[in-house]
Amino acid sequence: MFSLIRYAKKYKKQIILGPFFKFLEAVFELFLPLLMAVMVDEGILKNDWSKVLQMTFWMIILSIAGLVAAIVCQYYASIASQGFGTEIRNELMKKINKLSYKEINEFGTDTLITRMTNDINQLQLAMAMFIRLVIRAPFLSIGSVVMAFYIDFQIGLIFLALLPIFCVLLYFIIKKSIPLYAKVQAKLDRLNELVNQNLSGVRVIRAFARRDTEKKNFNEATDDLSKEYLRVTNISALLSPATTLIMNIGVVAVFYIGGYKVNIGNLQQGQVLALVNYMNQMLLALIVVSELVVIFTRAYASNNRIEEVLATDISVKEASNAKDASGEGDIEFDHVNFRFSDDYGLALEDISFKLPAGQTLGIIGPTASGKTTLTQLISRFYDVSDGSVKVNGLDVRDWKLHDLRKETSIAPQKAVLFSGTVRENLQWGKANASDQECIEALEIAQALDFVEALPDKLDTEIFEGGKNFSGGQKQRLAIARAVIAKSNILILDDSLSALDYQTDLQLRTALKRIDSTLIIISQRLKSIEDADQILVLDNGRMAGLGTHEELIRTCKLYQEIAKSQEEEEDEE
Repeated sequence: MFSLIRYAKKYKKQIILGPFFKFLEAVFELFLPLLMAVMVDEGILKNDWSKVLQMTFWMIILSIAGLVAAIVCQYYASIASQGFGTEIRNELMKKINKLSYKEINEFGTDTLITRMTNDINQLQLAMAMFIRLVIRAPFLSIGSVVMAFYIDFQIGLIFLALLPIFCVLLYFIIKKSIPLYAKVQAKLDRLNELVNQNLSGVRVIRAFARRDTEKKNFNEATDDLSKEYLRVTNISALLSPATTLIMNIGVVAVFYIGGYKVNIGNLQQGQVLALVNYMNQMLLALIVVSELVVIFTRAYASNNRIEEVLATDISVKEASNAKDASGEGDIEFDHVNFRFSDDYGLALEDISFKLPAGQTLGIIGPTASGKTTLTQLISRFYDVSDGSVKVNGLDVRDWKLHDLRKETSIAPQKAVLFSGTVRENLQWGKANASDQECIEALEIAQALDFVEALPDKLDTEIFEGGKNFSGGQKQRLAIARAVIAKSNILILDDSLSALDYQTDLQLRTALKRIDSTLIIISQRLKSIEDADQILVLDNGRMAGLGTHEELIRTCKLYQEIAKSQEEEEDEE
């Protein structure tokens, strides 16, 4: 039922010993009503106070023994459940890091976060409850029936008759609630998505006066989630009162038949009291079972959601015969076609060009023409649909993924900084980078001046997402992080957009000092007009390839871009 139980292998000892100690506690608890019956019938009713003291002593001993067993069980349950959750969380994170952009796009980051947190928490809770209660509750229920038969056969039949009724009720609740819990988790994904959008896009929401609209969308999402929760909770909530009703009917029957048997001398008063205690034990145990059903039902839905990610086939896999490759960073696209999904049209169509090592390629084109997608094929974040991409003469599908991605450094379109210091962010590019190397990279990226002006310089803390830096500063820090890696291929994915013309020129001049093959994606002709080659993309197709002078003469789209930017400059 729970396929993820395989990640609990390290905790076999705790999973076995925990229920064993809980079983001991249940055994001790089952003897208490018998001892109480003896104390009443042979001690209190007969004024034999030595028997009362004797039974009291044994009841205290059994209670203390049960307490110790429960504490040991709780200790093992904590170790096993937390360890189990940690194993799944680690494995899920490894899997997510292996997923290509295609699979991440299909799942969405919001649902992956929910599965990493809420769903794993549900499984941890289920593991803890399994160790603590899954043996105790059924054993107490069955043990109570056995002890009832031991005291009186006819009343034992009453106990026995109640169990099938409870099982039918249990089956009904499970059947109805499992699909509903899956819907609840899906609604929670949607709510997380909206929270993420509102927090990350709060400035845009305010700029476009969309607060009321977003508030309405959020309220609708919370209402949808609450409705699903209410549906499943209303069904699950039936179990506890229904169980109580069934058991109370049983208690009435025990008193009625037991009282009659006491009157005719077939039972003693202490035995009736013991039978009522056993009925209460069975009642409490079955209520616990009903709660376990709710917990395990939710955990089952979470198990399936996590297993869905773990079982996902990764589209970008390292070949079994992957080779160690070396070179200086030459790149070749050979009739490359690419689509994001089989259901989508081509995002790139028949792309072919060669970029020798050490040269610079500029890429320009309208929005959504495939510029970023093209560079993502170099690092093999996606696999081509047709054709081939070669780095250093070797198809990227034949590279070891780690080596290929060490071969390339990327300053992404959206500058992403991580919590930590400026130095720690730069060391993402090179883990053991010295302060001198950090300074050199900042100097090339035209970021040294503002970093040196900071009170703590390289030790300056970066807030979440780099919110204490401007857009241009974040872009330059992202470029410095890519430069410090000294990879053979450096890709600047529209990383100059927030820079003024002077800083842009100084940065491009400084980049000539490094030996890497350079790819610059930009909407500005000024940023790429000195490149050795310029690739013009239009709706995923090559509209032109050549130098600035060649394209000005031969490429209509390039001419239009140049003319429009000249007009903008004249207006300024």
